Amino acid sequence: MTDSKYFTTNKKGEIFELKAELNNEKKEKKKEAVKKVIAAMTVGKDVSSLFPDVVNCMQTDNLELKKLVYLYLMNYAKSQPDMAIMAVNSFVKDCEDPNPLIRALAVRTMGCIRVDKITEYLCEPLRKCLKDEDPYVRKTAAVCVAKLHDINAQMVEDQGFLDSLRDLIADSNPMVVANAVAALSEISESHPNSNLLDLNPQNINKLLTALNECTEWGQIFILDCLSNYNPKDEREAQRCMEIMGSELILIKNFCILSACLLSNSKCFDQMLISFSTCRPEILKQEIKVFFVKYNDPIYVKLEKLDIMIRLASHANIAQVLAELKEYATEVDVDFVRKAVRAIGRCAIKVEQSAERCVSTLLDLIQTKVNYVVQEAIVVIRDIFRKYPNKYESIIATLCENLDSLDEPDARAAMIWIVGEYAERIDNADELLESFLEGFHDESTQVQLTLLTAIVKLFLKKPSETQELVQQVLSLATQDSDNPDLRDRGYIYWRLLSTDPVTAKEVVLSEKPLISEETDLIEPTLLDELICHIGSLASVYHKPPSAFVEGSHGIHRKHLPIQHGSIDTGESPVSAGPAASIDQPQVIPSQGDLLGDLLNLDLGPPVNVPQGSSMQIGAVDLLGGGLDSLLGGDLGGGVGGSPAVGQNFIPSSVPNTFAPSPTPAALSSGLNDLFELSSGMSIATGGYVAPKTVWLPAVKAKGLEISGTFSRRQGHMYMDMTFTNKALQHMTDFAIQFNKNSFGVIPTTPLPVHTPLMPSQSIDISLPLNTIGPVMKMDPLNNLQVAVKNNIDVFYFSTLIPLNVFFVEDGKMERQVFLATWKDIPNENELQYQIKECHLNADTVSGKLQNNNIYTIAKRNVEGQDMLYQSLKLTNGIWILAELRIQPGNPNYTLSLKCRAPEVSQYVYQMYDAILKS
Repeated sequence: MTDSKYFTTNKKGEIFELKAELNNEKKEKKKEAVKKVIAAMTVGKDVSSLFPDVVNCMQTDNLELKKLVYLYLMNYAKSQPDMAIMAVNSFVKDCEDPNPLIRALAVRTMGCIRVDKITEYLCEPLRKCLKDEDPYVRKTAAVCVAKLHDINAQMVEDQGFLDSLRDLIADSNPMVVANAVAALSEISESHPNSNLLDLNPQNINKLLTALNECTEWGQIFILDCLSNYNPKDEREAQRCMEIMGSELILIKNFCILSACLLSNSKCFDQMLISFSTCRPEILKQEIKVFFVKYNDPIYVKLEKLDIMIRLASHANIAQVLAELKEYATEVDVDFVRKAVRAIGRCAIKVEQSAERCVSTLLDLIQTKVNYVVQEAIVVIRDIFRKYPNKYESIIATLCENLDSLDEPDARAAMIWIVGEYAERIDNADELLESFLEGFHDESTQVQLTLLTAIVKLFLKKPSETQELVQQVLSLATQDSDNPDLRDRGYIYWRLLSTDPVTAKEVVLSEKPLISEETDLIEPTLLDELICHIGSLASVYHKPPSAFVEGSHGIHRKHLPIQHGSIDTGESPVSAGPAASIDQPQVIPSQGDLLGDLLNLDLGPPVNVPQGSSMQIGAVDLLGGGLDSLLGGDLGGGVGGSPAVGQNFIPSSVPNTFAPSPTPAALSSGLNDLFELSSGMSIATGGYVAPKTVWLPAVKAKGLEISGTFSRRQGHMYMDMTFTNKALQHMTDFAIQFNKNSFGVIPTTPLPVHTPLMPSQSIDISLPLNTIGPVMKMDPLNNLQVAVKNNIDVFYFSTLIPLNVFFVEDGKMERQVFLATWKDIPNENELQYQIKECHLNADTVSGKLQNNNIYTIAKRNVEGQDMLYQSLKLTNGIWILAELRIQPGNPNYTLSLKCRAPEVSQYVYQMYDAILKS
């Protein structure tokens, strides 16, 4: 039977039985008992009372039993340091055991027990193990020095352990050398100005000698160390390369990624260019390596497509297109779609290949496979935007497939093409009118594109399409409740009714060319990521300091200065026009809801700092097109519609959209939008929901728990009241949360240090953080909790008010707000009504700001106050809001836009609660 049997028992009073079994004379019985103790410890039971009995089991020659005892000691030594001293003599004795595995295990365990009293006894055994005759013991001792330094740095220096580590660099065993280098590197991170490694030609020779005989991880450590060495001259650099040149050929690929960091001179660059994968131009001749294989997993296939696009150039584009065309005939729909998109990206990136790419796309359209045709049309639209007036001859072929388009992206792309080249399509009005028949059934994206396309058509063929443009403007302004569509309709109406010539200059103006945005990583960050290409930093696209736990800072690496460009034939990719913001993490699907609650961990949770960043490119909000006319109007709806008469140009236009007297006044729209009232009042104190009973006494054997959640000074708290309504006292309280949508876990154990006597109540404020495991719940803010005491384990669930997740850095820059609002799909916009609220705009803004909902802009439209606001959740999700307040009307209209629209209803609930509190 397997060891899983130890996890299936639910005995009461088993501590007494375990105590007896641990003191049994038979070794097998002892081992069975220790396994049961470890199993109980693993599922969260408190077995610390067995500490003396478990320690007595250390006196054994059985390696398996000794490992189990050491595991127990590492878990409980910190909470019971006085009792841990009992094990010191056994540790010291084991450090002199004839078996090298036991010696190494003893010194490793002593290093893992972070108790000062034990640390004092560690020095002498560690000194002996650093000079042990067995290399396994020496390499373990080297790592132990780094752990000891983290506990007591001064002791390590005073005892001369740093000198012992330096001596190990000359060790005859390569793994000892690698561990010594790793330990010194870690220690040097806390002393960035020190020269602990003391790299000189003699040490470099020793490291190079050990390089090819290490494991792959050892090679990584040594290569990272070598990357910090600067040769005195090119002769020394050449000599070093000659020593390691033949050895690097045998190193695994990801070690070669670290090897590329050695390029500190032209000589190094020339020697290592064939090994490096840190820059795309290096592998352009080896692109076949990234061709997709039939048995590659889908995620590997998709990644390979991205790499192929990065490596595509005029020299290899024929190979790339042949591969992509083949991929477009596969059976996996997602893979086929991305392959078709890749063809378009190649056309945009490599201008010389555009004609060949268009020809390939036409061949794919002829296959009549529906999803291939629709994806190809979307791609061709982008090619038209990159190369205007160049490939219009294919429009007729595209129009033949118009009836088969059923996806919003494809329909919008086709409409754009028809509107953009309406003068070259004889029946353009008929084509667009066919889309107009089901206008209200179309997605917002298609509606907006259709509105613009018909206005373009009217400006090009005014005599033939007057009735058509009147119809679409009426649908957009009178019959639509979408604010973005209404506003665009009004703007076109105003332009056409006041000055059609100006309208033509604006709507038909020359558009900026698009470019391939393969890599938008900020250059300085990219340089740092390349320096950490052998680590997770290159996977997360974040510097190590953003996600590595530690009390000291991470030493930042930088690329050496490049003395020449490797490939000057390509121009750098320009940044895209839209601001980019970190995407929120995907919440996993909900699984077993109570499974993890049974695994109560009574130890204090580890507090891991989170690094969140938002990188935003420059956005030209007024760069031609509609932006200059929108003047920052983000879609605030306005009542009323222009009257439509027999003539196209109406006799009256809503005052809101009356023509500006001067161009200067028109361009000041953004300034007006972002003029905040100087008399805004700030409320004091964030919203805290009243306490409610979470766990009634009748369901918890006399324990009643009531509580609420709050956010104070940037931290989350679970404020609870524990009441003992039983006839016995309660002790040994612990708490555990199930996986939840926001990764909420306790930061500390329950602060209940004294017994809770009958009829007694105690108030508890439990700090929380959001670094735990994530699982999507229903509802999204549901939290399942387990509370344990000396009587039993009790379960309950509660809803967390979403405002406790509103972080303090949720205020967007004004221009970023405007760009992000436009960038989020209109389908993600949801509208709500806040009823019976009698507050003015300034009071509303102040109340919301006190709960980390920040007002970015305030504007008055037809006597209606429009507040544009932003907030950010702890998981990085941004929510943008438009709040309309009509003086005298107690009902407010709240529009929310978010990339994760499922959170919008919970944000609305908090708006309603905060404003009515």
